[in-house]
Amino acid sequence: MKSTSRITTIALLAILLSACSLMAPKTVWIDVRSLDEYNEDHISNTEHIPHTEIVAQISDLDLDKSAPIKLFCRSGVRAGLALTALQDLGYTNVENVGGIADARVVLSQ
Repeated sequence: MKSTSRITTIALLAILLSACSLMAPKTVWIDVRSLDEYNEDHISNTEHIPHTEIVAQISDLDLDKSAPIKLFCRSGVRAGLALTALQDLGYTNVENVGGIADARVVLSQ
């Protein structure tokens, strides 16, 4: 009987751990470069909001203020400006990944 109880407990733990990973918030990647730069080259399945529009348009994504957000641009400078703007709005889990090449490396891992 102890063996069955142990197997049941392990199975329940596995199910709970799986459910937790399903409930983890999905990281949102935002390209903050200009529209021309974005049209020239971009990473599929990422959002595009120019850094000059981040304050006005971030609410369009309907994100929780604690949602993981990763920002990138060409070199990281504009992503840094966008990061500060988002933090000023109360977003708490924002990261400047750097440039688009850096973002590609992180996404490929």
